[in-house]
Amino acid sequence: MSTLLYKLGKTAFRKPLYFIIGWVLILGIVISMISINGVHISSEMKIEGTESQKVLDQLAKELPAASGGQGSVVFKAPDNERLDTPERLSAIMKGVSEVYGLEQVINPADYAAEASSAGASADMSQMSQAAGAAAQSGNTTPPPYGPLMVEGVPVPGVLISSDGSTALFQFQFTIEQSAITQDIFDAVIQSVMTVEQGTNITVLPGETLKAVSIGVGSAEIVGLVIAIIVLLITLGSVVAAGLPLITALLGVAIGVGGAFSISKFIEMPSVTSVLALMVGLAVGIDYALFIVNRQRRMIIDQRLSAQEATARAIGTSGSAVFFAGLTVIIALCGMLVIGLAFLSTMALVAAATVLINVFVALTLLPALLGLVGERICSTKAREKGAQPSKAANHGIADRWVKFVIKNRWATIIAIVVILGFAATPITKMEMGIPGASSANLDTTARQSYDAISEGFGEGFNGPLILVAEPNNSSAQVTPELVGSLMMGLQGQDNVAQVTPLGMTEDLAIFSLIPKTGPNDVTTKDLVNDLRSADASFAQQNDVKIGVTGLTAVNIDMSAKLAQVFPIYVGIIILLSLIILLLVFRSIIVPIKATIGFLLSILATFGITTAVFQWGWLHSLFGFDTGGPLLSFMPIIVTGILYGLAMDYQVFLVSSMRESYVHGHRGRESVVHGYNQVSRVVVAAAVIMVSVFAGFIFTDDVMIKQIGFTLAVGILIDAFIIRMGLVPATMAIFGDKAWTLPKWLDRILPNLDVEGEKLIATLNASDQTPSHSGSKK
Repeated sequence: MSTLLYKLGKTAFRKPLYFIIGWVLILGIVISMISINGVHISSEMKIEGTESQKVLDQLAKELPAASGGQGSVVFKAPDNERLDTPERLSAIMKGVSEVYGLEQVINPADYAAEASSAGASADMSQMSQAAGAAAQSGNTTPPPYGPLMVEGVPVPGVLISSDGSTALFQFQFTIEQSAITQDIFDAVIQSVMTVEQGTNITVLPGETLKAVSIGVGSAEIVGLVIAIIVLLITLGSVVAAGLPLITALLGVAIGVGGAFSISKFIEMPSVTSVLALMVGLAVGIDYALFIVNRQRRMIIDQRLSAQEATARAIGTSGSAVFFAGLTVIIALCGMLVIGLAFLSTMALVAAATVLINVFVALTLLPALLGLVGERICSTKAREKGAQPSKAANHGIADRWVKFVIKNRWATIIAIVVILGFAATPITKMEMGIPGASSANLDTTARQSYDAISEGFGEGFNGPLILVAEPNNSSAQVTPELVGSLMMGLQGQDNVAQVTPLGMTEDLAIFSLIPKTGPNDVTTKDLVNDLRSADASFAQQNDVKIGVTGLTAVNIDMSAKLAQVFPIYVGIIILLSLIILLLVFRSIIVPIKATIGFLLSILATFGITTAVFQWGWLHSLFGFDTGGPLLSFMPIIVTGILYGLAMDYQVFLVSSMRESYVHGHRGRESVVHGYNQVSRVVVAAAVIMVSVFAGFIFTDDVMIKQIGFTLAVGILIDAFIIRMGLVPATMAIFGDKAWTLPKWLDRILPNLDVEGEKLIATLNASDQTPSHSGSKK
């Protein structure tokens, strides 16, 4: 492996234009494809195989209009005033009518005709009578709201609070929530905003009237600026510091741009590009940094030419980069076993971006170094490195690692206790989809959520859609069955309101409003109870109940991801253990690396729970209210962090093994290997933390949570696990860490990651002329 990469690095250095032009051509092809195909981003996140998605698919087939997403708008009167004045009622009625006039919104007046064309067995008047019978059954307490009336006629879909200060307009789209574009939402908002004109009414569009659109803002640039500063400090040269940034940006441009270029043919979730950008920038800069740092060290310490130093750096550090990138790719591709299309797309795009960055680091970087030549190191740097007293002085790193080794048991115990304490909040972690309930107080979505909760109850922020089907395929749905089901549903615990939406011969559809909010545990219990075949109302009416709606979709997503999470973790750990076994030719090192990662990931999720769910230090990170953690965040973060943690493991421990292979023994190999790479590992970690931390201050709470978790995870893993736990445990095991059972040693291939064979071959070739001359 090292020999192959050595030859590749030397060729790229000697013929840089071939490689540079090649990569520029690839970038040109990507740009051309984007210009031809355009960029197509989707906010759709289907959870295939879940109960809620099955119901949506059924509705889309049998009664398409009823499968659409839901929207809500709040109308609020000034303090101590009412909405039901003639002028304000007229304005509200006009705005509502304009919304119902949109093609993508269901007009209740036309719904009966749509239901009839789908094979309805009764008209809406019969259903209304059934609803009235259910309401008069005595099972419910009159609610503190009612229909908004205009000249004695209720306005369809609009409720008004008992004090007249707040009205809630709820309606349904003809297409699924996740497939609605921002243009459609804008048309709805434009229609309802006309209500404000001359009425002093405040119009608050709900959270559901906003498409998922995640972009990159100015905060991320701050992370890049910090990365540049760290590169300058670490490499001591503007030219040397610029190379990792150039290669990383090119790798990300090709990776993310390539994903955009095929988005016309493959559904591309909007969060995909941000995830690929996060990971691509971080690993791209780090991989190039390790190679450039190794090349400069060889030039300064070993007095090699820039060409030879580049080839050897690619042969040695390049091998570590290759296998480090491979662990990240495996961790990301492990998401494919989950079987969720949107997660698979995100994983594949991020993995492809990492792979491209690995190839860029191994081919384009040495080509750029070939253009720079000997200028990569200044004369001052060479002269400083030539002084033995300076070269031998390892400073803080040397003192730190010797302190850790001397107090190795105390260090291990302290780290386990501290991280164990940090992990304790994980026992209270709640998963879901962060929404309006945890949005900042100054946002329209949060103000709408609070107004709905105050005027009508928190459950109106997360209505459920129920579909009832007779168990007997020959039975038909009748108005009497609808009425009986409504009475049974209304009698369930935690149910505020049940409304019929439509019916065919085969099914009946209801809107059910819980008393509790979308992220409340009681709402989750209600969904499970409604789906249960043992529910009394379902057995009495001999029907089966399906539940969907945005709230149910989010509940199912969290449950599905929690179910597959252990399988996912097991797969990536198993595959990565195999890679680490091959790289280090050790059983102890891979096991120790995995245990260290588990400590860091548990502590990371514990801290994230305390900050984003409990609200600790919320003002520091730019949000007002705690809420649930993003349901798919643990899987994404675990995959990325595992891959990146193994990056540091490979770079740090391969240096220790290299010291061992080249003659250092026991704790001396730990100290020597640590001193060789600790400075650049710390620099790489600071860069990664800076890149990820830049995403903490975006407006989107999902990206905020992912960025924070990744930044904290890297901090813990790099500075506590790799800089503390690794040298302490390696000192305990000593040379035994590199032993293998003889049978395993015989069957494992020797990948020569440390370049032992390469260096031996090069040293032998250096001595060949003198030996041949003596023979003559």
